[in-house]
Amino acid sequence: MQWIWDAPKARRNLKDHGVSFEAAALVFDDPMFVSEPDPYPDEDRWRAIGRVHLSTLFVVHTLDDEGGGGRIISARKATRTERKRYDEGYS
Repeated sequence: MQWIWDAPKARRNLKDHGVSFEAAALVFDDPMFVSEPDPYPDEDRWRAIGRVHLSTLFVVHTLDDEGGGGRIISARKATRTERKRYDEGYS
C-alpha cells in the first residue's frame, strides 16, 4: 500500500502525539488490523487500529480509488478502549 501525507501535519502530529506517520503506515502491515468508516461529514475517512512493534496505534486515513493506499490524516497511540476493541476483533 502506498501512503501519502502532508509533511507539516506529520511534524505536528509527531510533536502532539509522539507517533510518526511513517510508523502509522505500518499499521496496515498488521494482518490483524481493523478498520471502520469514520463519521466525518466532509470526506470519506476511515479509522484503523493495528499493532506496530509493541504499540497499538489508532490511525485516521482516507483510501485512494484503487484501494492501494491513501492519505494519513492523524495517528496516535490507541486508548485502552480502542486496544480492547482491537483485541476483540472490533466486535
